Amino acid sequence: MGSRLQCPRCSSTFPLESFRSTCTCGSLLDVRHDPPPVPAQKLAEIFGARLRPPSAANDPFPGVWRFRELILPEAPDPALSLREGNTPLFRHPAISHFAGVEELWLKHEGMNPTGSFKDRGMTVAVGVARRLGYRALLCASTGNTAASLAAYGALGGLPVLVLAPQGKVALGKMIQTLAFGAFIVEITGDFDEALRLAMRLADDHRIALLNSVNPFRIEGQKTAAFEIAEGFGWDVPDWVVLPAGNLGNISAYGKAFEELQSWGFTKRMPRLAAIQAEGANPFYRSFQLGFAQRVEVKAETIATAIRIGSPASFERAVRAVRSSEGVVEQVTDVEILEAKGAIDACGLGCEPASAAALAGVRKLRSRGIIGPKQRVVAVLTGNLLKDPDAVLRRAQDLDNRTTLPASEVDLRKLVERVLQRER
Repeated sequence: MGSRLQCPRCSSTFPLESFRSTCTCGSLLDVRHDPPPVPAQKLAEIFGARLRPPSAANDPFPGVWRFRELILPEAPDPALSLREGNTPLFRHPAISHFAGVEELWLKHEGMNPTGSFKDRGMTVAVGVARRLGYRALLCASTGNTAASLAAYGALGGLPVLVLAPQGKVALGKMIQTLAFGAFIVEITGDFDEALRLAMRLADDHRIALLNSVNPFRIEGQKTAAFEIAEGFGWDVPDWVVLPAGNLGNISAYGKAFEELQSWGFTKRMPRLAAIQAEGANPFYRSFQLGFAQRVEVKAETIATAIRIGSPASFERAVRAVRSSEGVVEQVTDVEILEAKGAIDACGLGCEPASAAALAGVRKLRSRGIIGPKQRVVAVLTGNLLKDPDAVLRRAQDLDNRTTLPASEVDLRKLVERVLQRER
């Protein structure tokens, strides 16, 4: 099975070892594979047989690498892995009721090792960069990319440099990044400026750029779509709904579902829905124009992980939406926090950007785009503790945090108040 880097715009090809992100024409590159030599049904059985418990010692196919034939057949060996991926699908009647969709599943990517979906891409991209002899790793980040890259850089023994917008990274993500030993530079600009600067630095020095412009990141991230199809017996839901910021993730899902259909694993593609925050909605605005124009905005939203005004994977994401007959929707910060409250109240929890997916399902259902009986998967991209400030703010609004003297009488009154609330 041959693999290469290929430009979707002009069809130019480059060897994988070039580790390029962009073509000479300016388009982002994709990793393209020849069809697997093994029939899809047989490969599906192999993938299932490789699914081992986290305690399995000396696992030759850890984490997402059980899909290596569809990711990178010439994979680094041993894989640089924290046993990422293989995250659960959840259903809860309260979530279905909230959205008005009977069969609504939540794919919880916050249960990856560093608490976000980014780990899937880092195991591939950092592993390849390390094998090719890069001496340092670089990213621009609103938080989750930084935390994940810092972890995988530490695992691989490579220094990590992070460019972050000053004062715009949630505390939980900043703490993770520092704990794993990365060097953080806060710039007086937004994420889009940080990414432009990171791309120039990577061009000038032998530093591997690990943002989602890197095509190897997409290869890892697409395994979540493989798991969704596998979870439904190699069928696909009617809809897969994702938060949308820099647009790498929806690009990965689109690529994955296209490959599964073309290689015979599934008979169709699900429709994809990209959900943006109203204050960070360039892709939504472009969608409203039929993608005839690429729109940029000055992004501002409580959902820090998708606070991006000029998404780098725009062209990739347009292809994913068009090929799946998908849609792009926007939701307000109020709608995001309402959805987060519904998820948190069920014991699952997520960061605000993740809740945009559920808010989007609810809005698309209210508009009649998603049907009440359709099978829908909403992707939760990040863990609850990624943004602890959002949790504390909501606790104040709900009035469920207080201070009392060590008095049994006062505590009994509080217990009665709590029980009254439950009624």
